[in-house]
Amino acid sequence: MKQPIIDAHIHLDMYSEESRREIMQDLERYHIDGLISVSNHTASAQMNLKLARQDKRIKPAVGFHPEQELPDDHQLERIFKLIDEHKEEMVAIGEVGLPYYSRKKDPSLSLTPYIEMLERFIRLAVKLDKPIILHAIYEDANIACDLLEKHSVRKVHFHWFKSSPAMIRRLIENRYSISVTPDCLYEAEIQQLIEQYPLELMMVETDGPWPFEGEFKNERTHPKMIHESITKISEIKSLPLDEVYKQLYQNTVDFF
Repeated sequence: MKQPIIDAHIHLDMYSEESRREIMQDLERYHIDGLISVSNHTASAQMNLKLARQDKRIKPAVGFHPEQELPDDHQLERIFKLIDEHKEEMVAIGEVGLPYYSRKKDPSLSLTPYIEMLERFIRLAVKLDKPIILHAIYEDANIACDLLEKHSVRKVHFHWFKSSPAMIRRLIENRYSISVTPDCLYEAEIQQLIEQYPLELMMVETDGPWPFEGEFKNERTHPKMIHESITKISEIKSLPLDEVYKQLYQNTVDFF
């Protein structure tokens, strides 16, 4: 049984033109109603905005991915200018956050300028009344939550979230949304998160073209994989599959 789904977090601009064309051709076949396509930087955002004009099922978000070298002042201002010029076309600020994996590779990397940049994006999300899509996991989620609470942000999406039980409780108390990738089929940590997190605060995503293991090993990441994720969520939650489909779909529509 397959019902309509929305991929709540995909980097559509990072696929090859051929792969994008195949994915878009597949959407109806696999009951995929929409793609929230997040941006990594200015060029990425410009491509996502262009793709969204070509197909209304693509919903662009504009931001700066934190797992890369910081933009200089000119580059950052270009991103903020782009957001201001296209605020009516975009559905969210994102992907933004903190460089957890970069700091694991280089512990000397200063977090301060990334925190300052994230706060600027948070303030802009509040000003424009847009949802914000976050890359902030483990201990970084605590810093992000401090900033979100400081600015009273309500529509918050922690994509592919991973953290401590205490941090999970904090997100739930704040009514922040999370999204689950196809790694829920084989990662015990994500399965435990699904068990704990309220279904009404959950979405599903691929983070494509990021590749997966398990049954998806060596397979190009495709939004159709979300159907397997939903089946797993239904199993973990001990809820009817039909109910889980409908709730996750409505969560995503309401959020964006």
